Amino acid sequence: MMRYRELLIGVALGAVVFLISLGVDLMPIFLIGGALLVLYLLTQGKMGSQFELVGNSAASRVDTGVRFDDIGGQEVAKRELLEALDFVRDRETVQQLGIRPLKGILLTGPPGTGKTLLAKAAANYTDSAFVSASGSEFVELYAGVGAQRVRQLFNKARQLATKLNKQSAIIFIDEIEIIAGKRGSHSSHLEYDQTLNQLLVEMDGIKPEENVKVVVIAATNRADMLDSAILRPGRFDRQVKVDLPDKEGRMHILNIHAKGKPLAASVDLSEVAKDTFGFSGAHLESLINEAAILAYRKDRNQIEMDDIREAIDKVMLGEKLERKVDRDELKRVAIHEVGHALVSEMVRPGSVATLTVIPRGKALGFMRQAPEKEQYLYTKAYLEDQIAICLGGALAEELIYHNWSTGASNDFEQATSLGKQVILTGLSKLGIVQEDLAGKERIYETLKEILEEQQTRVRNILSDKESVIRKICDVLMEEEKVSGDWFRQQLQCA
Repeated sequence: MMRYRELLIGVALGAVVFLISLGVDLMPIFLIGGALLVLYLLTQGKMGSQFELVGNSAASRVDTGVRFDDIGGQEVAKRELLEALDFVRDRETVQQLGIRPLKGILLTGPPGTGKTLLAKAAANYTDSAFVSASGSEFVELYAGVGAQRVRQLFNKARQLATKLNKQSAIIFIDEIEIIAGKRGSHSSHLEYDQTLNQLLVEMDGIKPEENVKVVVIAATNRADMLDSAILRPGRFDRQVKVDLPDKEGRMHILNIHAKGKPLAASVDLSEVAKDTFGFSGAHLESLINEAAILAYRKDRNQIEMDDIREAIDKVMLGEKLERKVDRDELKRVAIHEVGHALVSEMVRPGSVATLTVIPRGKALGFMRQAPEKEQYLYTKAYLEDQIAICLGGALAEELIYHNWSTGASNDFEQATSLGKQVILTGLSKLGIVQEDLAGKERIYETLKEILEEQQTRVRNILSDKESVIRKICDVLMEEEKVSGDWFRQQLQCA
């Protein structure tokens, strides 16, 4: 083979020399040949992308540096994942019982909940080679490139495991919805479908008797976009829900990220866990980090509770703005936020955590709620209370100024969304309805009735509270930020 190749090269060079001696212009031939070579390399996935570099960089780490003990707030997800991974670790028992090892595990859930960390921990738990890639790395303009990269990824995983003397390899594909979306949804070209087809072929080609056991772990926050073929048994056999952590989970995550950080005696992480409902693991890590940065700015040696409270606001809304607000406008903002807080305390005592008129992000001020208990199912009464709280700001402005401002636009959007939720969950007078069949006019009239009912309710709550609103507003304008406990004391004294 080698002699044959050398012979061809020799003949080609001789032909070139002969043509040059005849005065033939070879430049067009060279240009066409170069273009064909570039096109060949592109279709083989060897140019136009950094996939090879990304893959090698990710796979070169034998130890991913993550253990399951390092991941908090996902006990159910870890338990499900560990059970599936035990099939990889205990191959002899699996073969004796005739169990078909799982080929794929799909991690679904919101961003920042720890899906990538779980995949890395899985590689360490099973002592596997680890290769990772993102769905976007497979997408290319040229036909066939994505499919070629899928083949390269599986080959690379097997080769790496053999090189490291491992019995198994884990392939992690993040954002898998990019390459495994429903077929036929991309009308421009079929490159996406070809890439998905190749992924299906590779997963079907995973055999239990292979020297290297390959397991594919994929992550997505849009499971609804995935093609049904990828989800059927025999491909992604197990789907693990990686959801937002509950209070105990947040407490666990906070303890993990607080290790090695000097916390003051006043810091109560259980209170922080209570105040951070809806935060993901990534949010909580950022929260502790921002609190440490705030302590550094203030030249402190310890992180105080005030630093953590301010960090919560920063993670939710962004950094403080240096915007200078006119005093009359600031007073309107203060009245608006006091209105929210007052209604919140009336309908749900103890719910106000913080009240501020410090501009952050797009908000000139805000009232932060801290629910007493975790709640995932909502009654009609709860949703109506939330609508009332949303309307409290605008109607407090109306009480003092006899009108309201554009600052209430986001509140109205939330109130409308909550009202629509009341209707579509069968809690309104319409009963059980389907949005497309009920008719827009009927839904609108019912929504309008719900909002008007809550407006009347809020006006009754605020009607005799004008003096309290003005008093708290004056203090809030001076202090810029007050706690929920202080706010409740003012209501009790009124």
